[in-house]
Amino acid sequence: MSFQKNTLIETEAEYNHSASINGGAMFFSLRNRLFMIFTLLLTFPFLVLSILIPNWFTSIMEDRTKDSTIEMMEQYSLYIDSITSQAEDLGKQVLVNPTTQEWIKSEEKDGEATSAERLLMKNQLKAELSSMMINNSKAMSVSVYLNDGTGTAGNLPPLEKTIWFNDFYEEDQRWLRSHNDLMADQVNSYLLPLFDINTLDLSGVIKVNFPSSLLEKALSKIKLGENGKVYLLDGRGRNVLTGSIDTPKSVVKESLQSMKTGIGSSGLIEIPYEKEEYMIFYQKVKVGDWVLVSEITKSELFAKIDELQRNLLLTSGWIFLLTIMASYLLSSTIVKPLGKLTGAMKLVETGDFKRAKDFIPSIKTANDEIGYVVDVFGQTTNRLNTLIETEYEANIRRRDAEYKALLLQINPHFLNNTLEIIGGLAAQGKNKEVIDVTIHLGRIMRYSLNTETDMVTLGEEMTYIRRFTEILKLRYEEALTVSIQEDPDAASLPIIKFVIQPLVENAVKYSFIEKTAASIHISTKKVDDWVEIVIEDNGIGIPEAIVEELKHILERHESRNVLESKGRSIGLRNVLGRLKLYYGENFTYHIASEEKQGTTIALYIKSGRGDIHAEGDPGR
Repeated sequence: MSFQKNTLIETEAEYNHSASINGGAMFFSLRNRLFMIFTLLLTFPFLVLSILIPNWFTSIMEDRTKDSTIEMMEQYSLYIDSITSQAEDLGKQVLVNPTTQEWIKSEEKDGEATSAERLLMKNQLKAELSSMMINNSKAMSVSVYLNDGTGTAGNLPPLEKTIWFNDFYEEDQRWLRSHNDLMADQVNSYLLPLFDINTLDLSGVIKVNFPSSLLEKALSKIKLGENGKVYLLDGRGRNVLTGSIDTPKSVVKESLQSMKTGIGSSGLIEIPYEKEEYMIFYQKVKVGDWVLVSEITKSELFAKIDELQRNLLLTSGWIFLLTIMASYLLSSTIVKPLGKLTGAMKLVETGDFKRAKDFIPSIKTANDEIGYVVDVFGQTTNRLNTLIETEYEANIRRRDAEYKALLLQINPHFLNNTLEIIGGLAAQGKNKEVIDVTIHLGRIMRYSLNTETDMVTLGEEMTYIRRFTEILKLRYEEALTVSIQEDPDAASLPIIKFVIQPLVENAVKYSFIEKTAASIHISTKKVDDWVEIVIEDNGIGIPEAIVEELKHILERHESRNVLESKGRSIGLRNVLGRLKLYYGENFTYHIASEEKQGTTIALYIKSGRGDIHAEGDPGR
């Protein structure tokens, strides 16, 4: 249980390590794709709307606020025109009234009127003015003042010393700001020069008063946000009506300057001040230098929109968190099991069925489609592993049988050739040579009949070859020359039996077909991780067709064709087939042959066992 647990932990760790290494590929994993899809479908659109909608509302609100405010200010301007027009008309009526002209003449210093007559004329003028005020619908009042302060409403100091007269006298301002009058408190006034229409001599002013409340009441109906302010200002930035101006003086001054340089009679001016941005709507009034101003800050005007944007962004944040939670839940129920299943499939892909079988039970799934896939994959892995093990064992048995059959081809063939040599020597009466051959044959047979293992060292195989060549030399005498060159570093290489002897035997046999002398050279050499075994002869050579046929047979692992081989290539095919069966990819060879010139066969074996089991190995 402990080993199995450790195996599962190692498997999962390897899977996580592989995921971290393949970071770029994992970016496109199912989990990340689901997260990106949720984000693109939910969070991202809502986030974009959180930015675009408030901006769109801001633009719409700014345009509508500008249009509605200017429209209200234009209506208010018309209202002011109606009141001021009545005041102007009333003042002109007073000026041309005969009683007014008679009173002017009676008050002249050099006039002949007595005090009683002047008093009478003044009372008559007051009666005329009272009659005019009664007929006026705007509660206007009228008074007439001479330069010395004498007036119908009461006497004042000389006019040039009167506060409300200064603007008229010094700047020709006929429309006065809100002030207190002898006849009423908090009034605005229209001043008309009082003069004799015959002589045009300036005698004083006609002062038409109208309550400031008339303008203030109508002005209060212009609303701009919760804290927006509306003023009626004169050219110097002073409030025409009652109350103070709360807007910063620099903002008012800059606004008036822009209005003076502007072309239109109405519009919007945006002025930054400290951390705020003031929006100044204005409407120039036809009365004097008065201008109607509506002021509000952008933070005030768009407070609702800013609150909406904050709420939308907050909602976007919650949606993003919900997206992460949904992705996590899907990861736990779908993506995570699939990820672990992918890890198990990678183990199967590499052929590690045992670890894959141990890893599959750790994949926790619900009773759904994912669980069904995991169960089916587990069952498929078990069946596939069973089939592979069965086939593997059958393949080993088949290859063992093939290997034994190849080996059996060598001993009878060699024994037959050796007996022919003994027979030839005996026929020649060479008893000593027969004894030597018999001794060599006995040692060779003891070597070949050792069935405990088919593995020997290359040094032992070369000793066997020396005895074998000694037998050949006794047969062919001076006609055969054999040279052997051994590399001591290669002597300890484990090698299967009888891989050199058939090649030497063939080299000798086919060298004497067309020649009277044969020269054989055998060498071993260790190069890095490989051992090279070379057999050279000066025989008739190997046809190219046979070399190509051998190549195709060994590439297709057709051992049966090797077993069925006939003729001169049986020894070569036997050796190459055995080496290929045993060493697999750790064996290669090269054949260089030229017709009637000789053949060089080079065998290359990697220092280290291949994947094939040797005969007699109990572990097979």
